[in-house]
Amino acid sequence: MTDHIALVNMRFDGRHGVLEEEQIQAQPFEVDVEVYLDLGPAGRTDDFSRTVDYRGVFEICRDVVEGPSCRLLEALAERIAARLLAAFELAGVSEVVVRVRKPRVSLPGPLDHAAVEITRRL
Repeated sequence: MTDHIALVNMRFDGRHGVLEEEQIQAQPFEVDVEVYLDLGPAGRTDDFSRTVDYRGVFEICRDVVEGPSCRLLEALAERIAARLLAAFELAGVSEVVVRVRKPRVSLPGPLDHAAVEITRRL
């Protein structure tokens, strides 16, 4: 499937990380998602019920990032992917790509961010 909806660079504050202070003090996280489904029916009919509501995707991402802490970005991405696939299976979503970036990383040198990217399919 090549059709997809993308929400890029969503920003939320969360308490995720291996270090204890990361679990206490909120910090920014950036999330991109691609939700794969056949967009032909929605495009041909201009019918909102034939696609995925962007607000729903955004709210799931926000709920996960702002919710219970994860130690790993990998776990955070998995939670987002699982929730998206479960929420939109009936809408025809067959695959999701989730990217999570953490701009504030406690490492001994400069870097833009740490990131993970996962792809999950039904």
